[in-house]
Amino acid sequence: MSSLPTVGHLIGGKLITQGERAQDVFNPATGRAEKRVLLAPKATVEDAIANAQAAFPAWRNTPPLKRARVMGNLKVLLEKHAEELCAMITAEHGKVLSDALGELQRGIENVEYASYAPELLKGEHSKNVGPAIDSWSEFQALGVTAGITPFNFPAMVPLWMWPMAVACGNTFILKPSERDPSSTLRIAELALEAGLPPGVLNVVNGDKEAVDTLLTDPRVKAVSFVGSTPIAEYIYATGCAHGKRVQALGGAKNHAVVMPDADVANAVSALMGAAYGSCGERCMAIPLVVAVGDATADAVIAGLKAEISKMKVGPGTAPGMDMGPLVTRPHFEKVKGYVDQGVKEGATLVVDGRGLTVAGHEDGYYLGPCLFDNVKPGMVIYQEEIFGPVLGVVRVKTLQEAMDMIDAHEYGNGTCIFTRDGEAARYFTDNILVGMVGVNVPLPVPVAYHSFGGWKRSLFGDLHAYGPDAVRFYTKRKTITQRWPSAGVREGAVFSFPSSR
Repeated sequence: MSSLPTVGHLIGGKLITQGERAQDVFNPATGRAEKRVLLAPKATVEDAIANAQAAFPAWRNTPPLKRARVMGNLKVLLEKHAEELCAMITAEHGKVLSDALGELQRGIENVEYASYAPELLKGEHSKNVGPAIDSWSEFQALGVTAGITPFNFPAMVPLWMWPMAVACGNTFILKPSERDPSSTLRIAELALEAGLPPGVLNVVNGDKEAVDTLLTDPRVKAVSFVGSTPIAEYIYATGCAHGKRVQALGGAKNHAVVMPDADVANAVSALMGAAYGSCGERCMAIPLVVAVGDATADAVIAGLKAEISKMKVGPGTAPGMDMGPLVTRPHFEKVKGYVDQGVKEGATLVVDGRGLTVAGHEDGYYLGPCLFDNVKPGMVIYQEEIFGPVLGVVRVKTLQEAMDMIDAHEYGNGTCIFTRDGEAARYFTDNILVGMVGVNVPLPVPVAYHSFGGWKRSLFGDLHAYGPDAVRFYTKRKTITQRWPSAGVREGAVFSFPSSR
């Protein structure tokens, strides 16, 4: 019997810490298991669904203003407990504490946006669309909804989903990543403290068995997912086949175009954080630089080499660290394998981060920043999402060649251009086939009151995540047309199609 602390489930407002199946949760900085997380069987997930279904009628009929006040209370609690939550994120994911704080802050912004729900749910009204006939629309809650979230943002991505879902009157079941579940569960506990009734938000940790239960149970009306494209395709196909509304955000391979007129020093500084921040484990990371002209490429490579030499890699809790470890040993081996493959395929490994050892943390999952030159389309390191600290430089001759290359890629999540030329920037933003575009901004992640999502095989479903699209995703429109005939007036039958005559 393991003596490690257990991370359980939150169902109906109660913590569940008993179960037959569990797996270790590792500290990536040390390589040691520090907790165990329960893996929910089908029956446990069904219990969570039943609790959510039971809580729905009362919560749906709770005035939107009262639901919004819970979000306001939660915002205060998240800020109060920020240090505790960031420590949990770093201990299980490995990202440095400052990056964990940035993640949490972006999540808090979504909680704040959800507190505007009374304004967002007002609907529309038209008087006298016909003789004494009024018409209006309402946005009504769906019922039990669910979210399946990834390891790379254990606080932020769940906060993209459930705050708006419950602010719109739904109940929610959250299945976080089993690799780093503690901060997600703690935030759910804070939601109860903020006034969320038991059963409105439930957290079930688990693996494919839990996911498949959420996707196939008819009581779950909508599912939101963020993760890799193969799993996103499976989530979307399975959920839709069972009559659910599904939003599945998949993988990415984001390109940064650097033009000959760009401020290379500023571009390099921006690219460093975009490529190596959070160890590259971001769907909006920049793993590819497309340099227009050899002179541009040479300058970018020189600048990146100089900046990489200054980087400090170590445990996320240590002061002054720029990059921590990768999240798990298997993921470390996978990313290292991509570097090996890039060398094998003929790309030039300018900076080799393999073999990095951090004193006192020899068993941690550390891979130093890697930099390739002469990366070409068709190479595995060009085509596939690596999700690690690996940056490749591609050399092209023109902006159009760069854009054709980006448009041909299967993913269309994010991209950016570094330039001083307004005409080039406008042409790029107008014509590139990518969902989120930056100009001299390497990570064009929308703020909470816009919506997040890519194109092509980076998004499955019609609506983007959070922001205004979230209101549409978590509600269904109902339009009511009403007339009260005058008392005592008998009307004859009308067989023509009604109009606003």
